[in-house]
Amino acid sequence: MKNFEHVDATSVASAISLLRSNVNCVPIAGGTDLLTQVKLGLVKPDRLVNLKTIPNLEHISFDKTGLNIGALATLDTIANNKEVREHYPALIKAIEVTASPQIRNSGTIGGNLTQSSRCWYYRGQFNCWLKQGEVCYAQEGENSHHAIFGGGPCYMVHPSDLAPVLIALETEVITGGRGGERRTLLAELFQLPSQDSRQLTVLEPGEIIIRLHVPMPLPASRGTYLKAMERKVWAFGLASVALQVVVENSEFIDARVVLGAVAPKPWRLFEVESFLRNQKTSPAVIARAAELVSEGAEPLGHNRYKIALVKGIFLEAFSNIL
Repeated sequence: MKNFEHVDATSVASAISLLRSNVNCVPIAGGTDLLTQVKLGLVKPDRLVNLKTIPNLEHISFDKTGLNIGALATLDTIANNKEVREHYPALIKAIEVTASPQIRNSGTIGGNLTQSSRCWYYRGQFNCWLKQGEVCYAQEGENSHHAIFGGGPCYMVHPSDLAPVLIALETEVITGGRGGERRTLLAELFQLPSQDSRQLTVLEPGEIIIRLHVPMPLPASRGTYLKAMERKVWAFGLASVALQVVVENSEFIDARVVLGAVAPKPWRLFEVESFLRNQKTSPAVIARAAELVSEGAEPLGHNRYKIALVKGIFLEAFSNIL
């Protein structure tokens, strides 16, 4: 591991200025993912810019429009907030199946959303495509945990548990960069890696997440999050589903469905959502929606099981909220 400088940022503006300097700078908050990457040699910073010294970025507050979460709020702090537990049960479920209590105590929500690939080729001694190589070794190699949607030229899966839920809740993300603050839907933060950009987000150099705004769910809204793992706890998902629906008079007024751990970014199922709207909450309707969940899937040699898995957890998730 190479030597690096560690500098405390005193404000968002100073952090952006430090990160945009000529040396190779990387932001750090909880560091639960970044430090592992540094030890593995995947990230080789000349300078780490400490964001945890910026005041007021760990806040959790409510206003008449919803929930505001600072990027430095830890997962544990969010999960123990009484109002979050009351109004956002799906977010609580996602946090409770994320990593270990120790990691949730130090890991921040901003870091969770921007964590890097957990692909064993990326983390191992392979010059894979995501590390500026020429080949995604997962395409023809051991790919049991890899993408069935949106794969190619990279078949990693996005590891965040919180991202699918927050997208289903129509969360906005506020970032700071050279042009000041910008506000966009969280779903638009993520991108599929391509030959034009091998990045997992659209964040520009020196741009950081400042806070999130999560709209208040409607009174008739119901939500949940379900994750399938190889172990019962403390494991990355094989597949997950976030549901957020509005039900009135036994009819779906609105529906948002986002899958996790099956694509290089959180995978929203727009066709399933469109099908469910204005339909009755009957077993037949939900069964038909489950058949639509896997449309467009392109499994690799060892992950075809994920097709049945996403259907199964989709049905189980609905059984938990209806």
